[in-house]
Amino acid sequence: MDGIQRLLAIVVVALTILLVIVGVQVILIILDLRKAIKKLNNLLEDAVLGGGLIRPDKLTGFVELFGKNKRMESRGQTELLNTSEEKEN
Repeated sequence: MDGIQRLLAIVVVALTILLVIVGVQVILIILDLRKAIKKLNNLLEDAVLGGGLIRPDKLTGFVELFGKNKRMESRGQTELLNTSEEKEN
């Protein structure tokens, strides 16, 4: 019985150490993801507010695409049809 208890204690200690290591890795991944999201946020703010690369109306159209679960092809075809109808009138 003493051997089984010793083996059980070794297994418990090993699993505890492994779980601590995995927990530390998860925390590091979350912190790295947080930094990446902050950098992306700053980049998008600079692009929108600076009037440089991205216009706000383009961003809202992109958000609406995901909000309404539309496909990009159908959205582009609708806009293409609307612009061709306007040119005809």
